[in-house]
Amino acid sequence: MSTFMFWRGCVAFFILLSAIMNTVFTVTHYSVPEEMEEGSVVANLATDLGLDVKTLKGRKMRIDVVGNKKYLDINKDTGELFISERIDREFLCPLKTTTSCFLRLDATIENPIRMFNIEVEITDINDNAPHFRRGTMHLDISESSPVGERFSLNNAADPDVGTNSVKNYHLSASEHFSIEIQTGRDGTKFADLILKKALDREQQAVHNLMLTAVDGGVPTRTGTASIIVRVLDVNDNAPSFDKDKYVVEVMENSPIGSLVMKVNATDFDEGSNSDIMYSYSLYTSERTQQVFNLNSENGEIRVKEMINYEDFKIYEMEVIASDKGPNSLSGQCKLTIHVTDMNDNHPEISIKSFQSPIKENEPIDTVIAVVSVSDKDSGDNGVVDLHIPDNMPFKLRESSDNYYELVVSEPLDREKVPEYDITFTVTDRGSPPLSDNETMTLELLDVNDNVPQFSQSFYTIRVMENNAPGALLSSLTAFDPDLHENQYLVYFILEKEIANTSMSMLFSINPENGNLYALKTFDYEIEKDFLFHIEARDSGSPPLSSNVTVHIIIVDQNDNAPVIVSPWRAHGSVVEEKIPRSTDKGSLVAKVIALDTDSVHNSRITYQFLQVTDATLFSLDQYNGEIRTMRMFSYRDPRYQRLVVIAKDNGEPALSATVTIKLSTMETAVKAFSDMTEVPLEYDIFSDLNLYLVIGLSSVSFLLLITILVTIVLKCQKVKPSKAAAPCRNSVISERNSTIADSTLVSNDAYWYSLFLAETRKGKLVVRQPVPKGSRYIVSSLPRGTGLTDTSDSAASTLQVWEKLSNKRSSHGPTR
Repeated sequence: MSTFMFWRGCVAFFILLSAIMNTVFTVTHYSVPEEMEEGSVVANLATDLGLDVKTLKGRKMRIDVVGNKKYLDINKDTGELFISERIDREFLCPLKTTTSCFLRLDATIENPIRMFNIEVEITDINDNAPHFRRGTMHLDISESSPVGERFSLNNAADPDVGTNSVKNYHLSASEHFSIEIQTGRDGTKFADLILKKALDREQQAVHNLMLTAVDGGVPTRTGTASIIVRVLDVNDNAPSFDKDKYVVEVMENSPIGSLVMKVNATDFDEGSNSDIMYSYSLYTSERTQQVFNLNSENGEIRVKEMINYEDFKIYEMEVIASDKGPNSLSGQCKLTIHVTDMNDNHPEISIKSFQSPIKENEPIDTVIAVVSVSDKDSGDNGVVDLHIPDNMPFKLRESSDNYYELVVSEPLDREKVPEYDITFTVTDRGSPPLSDNETMTLELLDVNDNVPQFSQSFYTIRVMENNAPGALLSSLTAFDPDLHENQYLVYFILEKEIANTSMSMLFSINPENGNLYALKTFDYEIEKDFLFHIEARDSGSPPLSSNVTVHIIIVDQNDNAPVIVSPWRAHGSVVEEKIPRSTDKGSLVAKVIALDTDSVHNSRITYQFLQVTDATLFSLDQYNGEIRTMRMFSYRDPRYQRLVVIAKDNGEPALSATVTIKLSTMETAVKAFSDMTEVPLEYDIFSDLNLYLVIGLSSVSFLLLITILVTIVLKCQKVKPSKAAAPCRNSVISERNSTIADSTLVSNDAYWYSLFLAETRKGKLVVRQPVPKGSRYIVSSLPRGTGLTDTSDSAASTLQVWEKLSNKRSSHGPTR
């Protein structure tokens, strides 16, 4: 049973297989180009298969899917076979073993089931350009490669087939390379790079070429690849410098290590073939190699030792540059280094001759010194200028190249400048300039060209009278700015006589120091001043001298006490006066007159009562000495009144004199005495203004009188006064008991005072003196313009009387 069933199954399978085989082996061929648009109709499959279009839907006709893609489909309404998805031949048939590419499909229909084989040939179109697997190809070719050498290149690939595949190659223009196209066994085209001209890496190290692959399609498509040819170096170039000879400058005293220059050699090779080392050649001197250091790696030349322009001005060297290739090549250059002078040397001064000391009266243009200057530098650095300070009486005169003479340009004066420190300053013209100086001291010898000079042109020396003989009056020192014997001074008093008396008898001067001494005691009342000259003479040759005027003023000392000249009385006696008791109030009773031979200040006299019987009866004017009644006499008043008057001068300490007046009152008036030898005097009562005028005139007259007296005394020393003289016509003789009719003159002394005033108004000095016979008085009236020698013959001379009064002043007992 089972066998039967087996065979039965086999029969059924074979029947079905036979039916299928009859259906499948019916193949329909179509041909379409690749890349047709979707929806494009390939053919009417229903018509080609003989199927009714209307039955296609009912019979469920369909196309099988190939490789998960449904490239073709059938329109069941029309029976057309159309493209449902873009067909890429290169994708379907990637292998290029054959030029044919087929798409095999199965179309199935039911009721009854039938299968149709459909074979669609996909024809190639030129839709792919050739391309290289590498867009850039690198080739390393030695520059020594021979011409004609071949170098393989990568070929281009093109998915297309047949005529659409790569058919040719093109190379960009190059003078060194070309290509040659080769065909492989499979028909593939490839190109070889051919060297047609020798390479030179130093000229062109890299060659950039462009290789283009061209297919045979229409239109043609191309693909390109870049070829970079790097030329491998060969040590075929020697190092070379930019110049064969270099000239550089370097400043002297450049710091050690400073760069002079950097030499640079070029080697067009590369790698070790272009690595350069620098060195000195054998032609470079050892001195140059000591001064300059050459860096073998970079070619820097630096200062190795201090450079001095004055030692070497030029250095020459030869530098060799060698590469490090297998067969080392080298090149060389010459280097000349000029040392630039730096202003590093100070100018120098040399004093060739110097004359010192010199006389101060050396003439102008006298050569004092010769100086030379020098500078080791060059150019402006070696050009020097010499000068001295401007404020000196000297100048420089160039005598020859770099030689100068120092000469006198102005008159010299040792007294102003005894010596000169002359600084010679030499300066070069470098930048900055350098200088040097040397100072020489020039001394001036003195010449006697200055006269002695006193500090004053006029000396006034005040000497107190009664000085001690030999007293130092002053030091009259002169100054002579000269030196040594030219300044040693000797002092003299220039001889001059005053009243037959030489100055050398009165004064003495120390010839060495100019101290002036008095040789005698001076009396102000006799000598008031002296005027003479003192000469100072130096010891030069010839000697020079100058003189100065000296005015000696004798200063008064209060050494003379006042002398009461009115009312006059004998030594130690009391003056007796009579006045009527009927005298009115204010009547002048007496006038006390005192004279002082001292100076005006010391001779100013004031009067006071020292004693008075009745202080209410009489008044005394302290300035003019007038005694007047203060009231009428009364019967109670004593008949005799005693008045003691003191006359005091203005000196310090004050000296004084006193007079005692005894007044007796009478009942009758005094008669005037009429026996007068001259014209009657005018009597009047003076006012205070007249009194002051009289005092002033008296003071002036007194000074004149003193001068006259001094002259008379000096003359009287030589000429004795006459013993007998004719009566003076100016003498007035008065009777002591005479009376005066004027009611205001109440006493003989009042009458005498009136006479004194009257004669004083006429410019005469009145002195009352006794007559030898006893009862008569001589009142001498002396003109003020004449000497005192004209006196009365009947009496002693006025000068003698005056001397007596002066000598007897001590008898009055001067009070202090």
